[in-house]
Amino acid sequence: MNRHDVLALLEAVRAGALAPQSALERLSTMPYEDAGFARIDHHRGLRLGIPEVIYAEGKSPDHVAEIFARTAAAGSDVLATRVSEAAWHAISARVPGAQFHSTARAATLRQPASHPAPAGTVAVLCAGTSDLPVAEEAAVTAEFLGAPVERFFDVGVAGLHRLLAHHETLQRCEVAIVCAGMEGALPSVVGGLVPAPVIAVPTSIGYGAAFGGVAALLGMLNSCSPNVTVVNIDNGFGAAIVATLIARKVRARAEVLPAQTVSS
Repeated sequence: MNRHDVLALLEAVRAGALAPQSALERLSTMPYEDAGFARIDHHRGLRLGIPEVIYAEGKSPDHVAEIFARTAAAGSDVLATRVSEAAWHAISARVPGAQFHSTARAATLRQPASHPAPAGTVAVLCAGTSDLPVAEEAAVTAEFLGAPVERFFDVGVAGLHRLLAHHETLQRCEVAIVCAGMEGALPSVVGGLVPAPVIAVPTSIGYGAAFGGVAALLGMLNSCSPNVTVVNIDNGFGAAIVATLIARKVRARAEVLPAQTVSS
């Protein structure tokens, strides 16, 4: 439940379209719901503008589906990451309206009355197609949170012309998420081309000396592009959360500034 949902609930009570008792029942699981094996934070959307997200890896399919269904029943949009096929089958049996994004390994549910906060455009880039699961996790997460996403896949430094072909489009993005394995060079190149924050995501792709993404991580942490920051290995989700929050602030400021200019 987010701020828009609570406001709509209160407006419905004021207009007489909803009984106070019904509104109370809707709010009864605030701030969290105790499911026995999990405490579901329904208040997070109000605090942060981002609903609680289900990290499915390590959870049983039944537990994932139960949390997903309870979150949906509370009226929230739902996102689950690192969803296995077994967990998806359990979710779809409980919540028929959910969608599965197989490459991203994510399941989502958008409520009919959903109103994600508007955001500026987020670019998601990946060096090679082996990085696609992480890049798609980032893209699906950002889209779920309401950000328009531009995808630029398989644009690694081994063929730099593939990236440069998109130079003009990249200039229009408010934030860039760049996923790369191997030596992790792509974020530095993007950082040198794009006048925007660049969130680098090292992936666990590469041969032995890549050390499961540690080589890319260290390379990105030592980037010579000052607008590059780094999240954890394979953490497309975390990169998308930060990118979307930045893009929301950019969009909100862009909407306020013209009004201030006119009034002055």
